[in-house]
Amino acid sequence: MGVPKRKTSKQRKRQRIAAQRARISYPAPSPSSTGGTDFHLPHRVDPVTGMYKGRQVLVVSTDED
Repeated sequence: MGVPKRKTSKQRKRQRIAAQRARISYPAPSPSSTGGTDFHLPHRVDPVTGMYKGRQVLVVSTDED
């Protein structure tokens, strides 16, 4: 079994983590199907309309103070 010869320094460990985080790609927002002016993340409920895959799954209140 491989055992490290020396302790990994904080700087080297943080550089490795930062490089991994830089390679992560986030999904691009897609336009809403109802109006096209609002954007939401794919595979998630549209927070403005409450729609998901063409179905109403959340009741969105338009109650403003």
